[in-house]
Amino acid sequence: MVHLSQTMRLEQRLSPQQILLSTLLQLPLLSLEQKIQTELELNPVLEEGLDEELETDMEEIEVTQEEKEEVEKELELTDQSNSEDYDKEELEQAQKDTELEEFLNDDESFEIRIPKDKNEDEYERPEVVVTTMTEHLLEQLNYLDLTGKEREIGEYLIWNIRDDGYLDQSVTVEKVAEMFEFPEQKVERILKMIQVFDPVGVGSRNLQECLLVQLQDKEDASKTALEIVRDHFEDFKNKRWEKLIHTLSITKEEFREVLDEIGKLNPKPGEGLFDSKNNYIIPDFIVEKVDNEFVVNLNDWNIPPLRISNTYKQLLRDKNNTDKDTKQYIRKKIESAKWFISSIYQRKATMLKVMHAILEKQKDFFEKGPAHIKPLIMQEIADIIEMDISTVSRVANGKYVQTDFGVFELKYFFNEKMETDDGEEISTRKVKTRIRELTEAEDPKKALSDEKIAQILKSEGFPIARRTVAKYREQLDIPVARLRRNI
Repeated sequence: MVHLSQTMRLEQRLSPQQILLSTLLQLPLLSLEQKIQTELELNPVLEEGLDEELETDMEEIEVTQEEKEEVEKELELTDQSNSEDYDKEELEQAQKDTELEEFLNDDESFEIRIPKDKNEDEYERPEVVVTTMTEHLLEQLNYLDLTGKEREIGEYLIWNIRDDGYLDQSVTVEKVAEMFEFPEQKVERILKMIQVFDPVGVGSRNLQECLLVQLQDKEDASKTALEIVRDHFEDFKNKRWEKLIHTLSITKEEFREVLDEIGKLNPKPGEGLFDSKNNYIIPDFIVEKVDNEFVVNLNDWNIPPLRISNTYKQLLRDKNNTDKDTKQYIRKKIESAKWFISSIYQRKATMLKVMHAILEKQKDFFEKGPAHIKPLIMQEIADIIEMDISTVSRVANGKYVQTDFGVFELKYFFNEKMETDDGEEISTRKVKTRIRELTEAEDPKKALSDEKIAQILKSEGFPIARRTVAKYREQLDIPVARLRRNI
């Protein structure tokens, strides 16, 4: 028996263009450049460049009125086949946002801001070919007199050394011996050989072994330093200085010399030696003061100008030599291209809106520096720009701004607030800055405990508990007082 019923439900459906815009908003500058290059490769209708000789004005094309009407129908992109992929209402709404004719006729909108007096070659330097750490170690392995099986084991161990120079924790001598059906002591001997390769200590399994290998390789290493690392590493790691001085029966001055010797060793032998280039942060925004007014610029000089190919426009207009299937293919590609171009420009507009709103709320920061940052939540910015908080979150995530006081992630400007004893609302980031200042200025022989820091902050008008100090200290990667204390 058939039952008929009627239900009502509320649901949110995003158009393909809205999804594309949301995706582009999340991308930082370098990822956006890669996304554009990928789109240029996938979509033949989309091309890079401004007005060129190949561009032909639409008015110069000689067509009859009947042909013009047919072309207009072709460019409306309302072919029934599209209804299989997209909801008609969503497609119409997307078309309202950006009409195809705007991209066919108005090439002036595809301009890109290029820095003055800058040569693009200066920004796109070729990378220098360098030897990787793995290649460097394999080359040294070739100098050793090893059997075929020993060389295989050595290569396997080297390929499992992490970028910081340590052997991967999942790789043990026992597992390697079992894998290659080779005695454990011989695998251990091969690993010991690798550990004295350049850089010394590479392939170590832990910090203690790394430091010990380096000390054993030094001709002038002191016996006391060797004894501390080999036999008293737990006390050394936890800075139990008095206990070590008593155990070793040495003076404080002699102990300081030993600490200085150990401190010169490299705890991460592979780090920073074989990078092809430094991992610089490229800011997405530049905020600078010009004539006593702050100016916000999007650092998009390397984003290429985009347009729809004139060749494909002509093919779409040619009703005699372009068959129906080809026209349908071109229409779909033009639709995709115009959505992509529109999303790029909407992304730029949205990002500038967010940055201007942050500048408005954090003007004291940009005027006077980080000490004057104010409490701010993303909802406040969302209210100012009249957009959803998720949009603000996408813009803030992974984006950086260059200011007169350094480069900061946009998330830096969003922080909780707390109230002082005087009733003034201040940023929790200001409290964290004060905690860092206190720990940096403390007496290294008498490091401040969390309780003592809380007492100092309370005396300055910040009502903060010891456990809150501990939480903020951990967020700032500041060790506990015991580990900050020096002899």
